[in-house]
Amino acid sequence: MRRPKFERSRYFEDFTIGERFYLPSRTVTDAHFSAFQQVSGDHHPMHYDREYCRERGYPDLLAHGFQVLAVTAPGAGDFPYVCEDSIVGMIEQSSRFLKPVFSGDTLYPELTVSALEPGRTTGVVTLRSTIHNQRGELCMSGEIKFLVKKKHPATME
Repeated sequence: MRRPKFERSRYFEDFTIGERFYLPSRTVTDAHFSAFQQVSGDHHPMHYDREYCRERGYPDLLAHGFQVLAVTAPGAGDFPYVCEDSIVGMIEQSSRFLKPVFSGDTLYPELTVSALEPGRTTGVVTLRSTIHNQRGELCMSGEIKFLVKKKHPATME
């Protein structure tokens, strides 16, 4: 489903530090685990065998880190749509997994502009990505960097 285009596409100069972009919360279900298993090819029992997990002291299936990371996909929110005419692409991603995520947990992702690095014709917009669970615990923290065109690129002299 294509989202409606925003009235005016934003450029690098239009972003501000601290600006937040909404991402929907998501409760991780067994269906998510199964779909991720199919997409990733990761068949380790830690992610798909409840008895295996319980034998190791986990209360339920343990989400794969990339499965958790996927919840911060900017396209699930408005970021790539507000800069649709100026976005060049994602250039970097990093993340730290701080708390385990289990089947049944509800995740609350957030993207916040944390740095703006101007170049001559483009700039790098850094979004801090975080995910908290239903208990308010920080489960993941990272960064996603996008190359975005400038509205008025510097001219070559």
